[in-house]
Amino acid sequence: MKQVVIVGIGTDVGKTIVSSILVEKFKCDYWKPIQSGDLDNSDSIKVKNLCSHEASILPEKYKLTQPFSPHYSAEIDEVEIIEEKLHIPFSQNNILIEAAGGLMVPLNNKNLLFIDVIKSWNLPVILVSRHYLGSINHTMLSLEILKANKIDVKALIWIGNEEKPNEIASENAILNRFNISKTHKIPFTEKLDKTFVKSEANKINFEIF
Repeated sequence: MKQVVIVGIGTDVGKTIVSSILVEKFKCDYWKPIQSGDLDNSDSIKVKNLCSHEASILPEKYKLTQPFSPHYSAEIDEVEIIEEKLHIPFSQNNILIEAAGGLMVPLNNKNLLFIDVIKSWNLPVILVSRHYLGSINHTMLSLEILKANKIDVKALIWIGNEEKPNEIASENAILNRFNISKTHKIPFTEKLDKTFVKSEANKINFEIF
């Protein structure tokens, strides 16, 4: 079975929304190895509740109580995130792995970053970007660090408004520099429910595994 990692250009750009849509589309397993804060409404719970089918959710390796960067949340909880414990769980199904925050987020106080874990897994990524002032810079920096680390970008997915000329200009600027064959845009919505997720899943026209 295959795995792919979904990462964002930062925190709260929409990784979990995109994860829900992709899990709905491909009926793959979902795994969030590190959950930092919001344990009563974790990303795993959100994905499960947003999918119309009975999504298979693999248990987190670390469930941290505080909503901070994983390295600091772990320090508060008096645990240490160890790379060796972040091995991918066995499954007979394909797995979508959602990262904790952005690529350069620290996981412990020994210089371990999430991008180091992705490199050790030797897996491709799906990069999620969200349109806001400065997102071109954040997206290009993420793509540059992925390129420098020889990590394959399977797809680039934006969250925004299809009709806005400034967003189209931003996307074109990024694609003029980076050769990414699979791109997609998901409209921003405040009404996030199973109907929206299923509708957007039906619009995905490329494979991720």
